[in-house]
Amino acid sequence: MIKKFLSYLRYERNRSELTVRNYDKSLREFESYFKLRDSQLSWETIDSDVIRDWMESLMDKGAMASTVNNCLSAVRSFYRYALAYGIVAVDPSHYVKGPKLKKPLPKFIREKDMDRLMDQDNMWGDSVKDMRARTIILTLYSTGIRLAELIGLDVNDVDFVNMQLKVTGKRDKQRVVPFGKELCETLQQYLQVRETLPLRDTEALFVNDKGLRVSRGQVENIVRNNLSKVTTQQKRSPHVLRHSFATAMLNNGAELESVRKLLGHESIATTEIYTHATFEQLKSVYEKAHPRA
Repeated sequence: MIKKFLSYLRYERNRSELTVRNYDKSLREFESYFKLRDSQLSWETIDSDVIRDWMESLMDKGAMASTVNNCLSAVRSFYRYALAYGIVAVDPSHYVKGPKLKKPLPKFIREKDMDRLMDQDNMWGDSVKDMRARTIILTLYSTGIRLAELIGLDVNDVDFVNMQLKVTGKRDKQRVVPFGKELCETLQQYLQVRETLPLRDTEALFVNDKGLRVSRGQVENIVRNNLSKVTTQQKRSPHVLRHSFATAMLNNGAELESVRKLLGHESIATTEIYTHATFEQLKSVYEKAHPRA
C-alpha cells in the first residue's frame, strides 16, 4: 500500500523526491509503531487514538512540533489517497489535530540602536534620498504602522495641527495614530523636499524619484539597508520596526490595550506576544547584571 501511494505521489502528483522520501520514512515508522503495539492492527483497522498515541510517543522522544506535524501530514495524505481509491472505508486521521507550533518571539531593534540610527548626523546626508529614507524609517518606528499602511498614506492623511495620521488598515478599517514633535518636524521638512520631485502621484505622501507612490520593494530596501548600519540581525524588515515600536512602548510603561489600539489589532491576544518579548529582554538584563543569576 505504501509503495503504491509513493508511486502515486511521484508520478501522478509530481511531488519532489525529498517529499517522497520523507513520506516513506514517516509512513514506515508509523506502520512499525502500530504493528509493535498490536500485530493484528492494519492500515484498515487503526483508529484516531492510535495516531494520537504515535504522535505523543514522537514528542516523548524529543521530536519538535513541526516534525510531528510533518509526520501527521504524511499519514493524512496517505489516508486521503486510500479513501479516494477505496482501499480503506474510513479516514482515522481526519479529526486528529497536530501539536501547536511555538510562535517565535518578534524580532526588534533595541532602543539605543534606533537612537543611534536616528540621531547621529554621520548616518544621513542632505540628499532627497536620505531625507525620504529617514522620514520613512522614523514614521514606521514612531507610529508602528504596517508597510502597506505607510505606502497607502496620502498627504491629506497627515494632520499637523493635532499631530496624527489617518491610517487605512486591513479590510479598509481606518484608525487614527498620534505622532510626536520630532516626526511632525521631519514630515514637514520632507514635504518641502518632496516638492522638488516631478510629482506624478500628487496625493501620495511618500513618492520615489519619478514622483510615483513608493512600492513595497523600495521601502523594504530602504529599511533593510539603513537598519544594517546598527544591527547584524538577519531580520531587518519594515515589520521589525513595527515590533520595535510596540516593544519600546511597553518597555516605557504603555498599557497593553493602548498598544493594541495603536497597532490596529483586532484581539489583545495578538498584542500579548510583545509582553513575552519585553520579559525576555528583562530576563536577559537580569542574567547579565545579577551576580548570582
